[in-house]
Amino acid sequence: MSIRIGAVNYLNTKPLICDLEQLAPDAELLLDLPSRLADRLATGDLDVALIPVIETFRAGTYSIVPEISIATRGPVLSVTLFSRKPWNEIRHVSLDIGSRTSAALTQILLRKRHGICPSLQPLPLDVSAEDVASDAVLLIGDRAMRACLPGFDYAFDLGREWHDWTGLPFVYAVWAVREGVDLGNVTWALAEAKRRGLRRAGVIAHREASGLGLDAGFCRRYLTDILHFDLGPRERAGLQHYYTLASELGLAPRGVALRDYRAPALAAV
Repeated sequence: MSIRIGAVNYLNTKPLICDLEQLAPDAELLLDLPSRLADRLATGDLDVALIPVIETFRAGTYSIVPEISIATRGPVLSVTLFSRKPWNEIRHVSLDIGSRTSAALTQILLRKRHGICPSLQPLPLDVSAEDVASDAVLLIGDRAMRACLPGFDYAFDLGREWHDWTGLPFVYAVWAVREGVDLGNVTWALAEAKRRGLRRAGVIAHREASGLGLDAGFCRRYLTDILHFDLGPRERAGLQHYYTLASELGLAPRGVALRDYRAPALAAV
């Protein structure tokens, strides 16, 4: 059976799946929401998926493809908490149903940084954020980048909030591999897709912008200046700190260590 690869159909994912179907012709690429990808990987419907990092900790059995992530070292633009009130007055929050890592990050910032514990409810994809009565609404991905929400006085960029607080990068997603899966040539294909995607950021931005209703120049700057796709020592430090805080709040189990993926034949040596 071919390797089943799951990825998100957001602009921020496009550089990581550039030419992937040509690079791994025997694999199957499936696009879905981040939260659904995590569920499908957990049930065995996918073999490797670009999933929210919180789900790698919650599963506890995945390995991760090294040197690849979706991360920021400051503002992210595509993860925003729109609020009618300042942080310390927020009592009710609606969370984008497609989000898990960012939903956990919202709770960490509210509870750990600002010392409050508001009530939470899901925001379905077919419900307008302007129509909810919550004090604050979390939006992610392309939905967040298109949103203006003039009825909300504040727009908190959670990448900026995290960096201002910790001084560390924030990692949103990684390629997670289900236990026992041998990716074979797909490991190389994922690395090569990233290399090509970074080189072709301008082409990707120009191609995707009109469908998103965004300016092509903005999309290019987002892919080249805002996002970072490496998983180096600083990103790993930010990831570890996020996990520590999440586990302290009961949002992830304790005692989980991320392992880099190694082909089973190599792992047995």
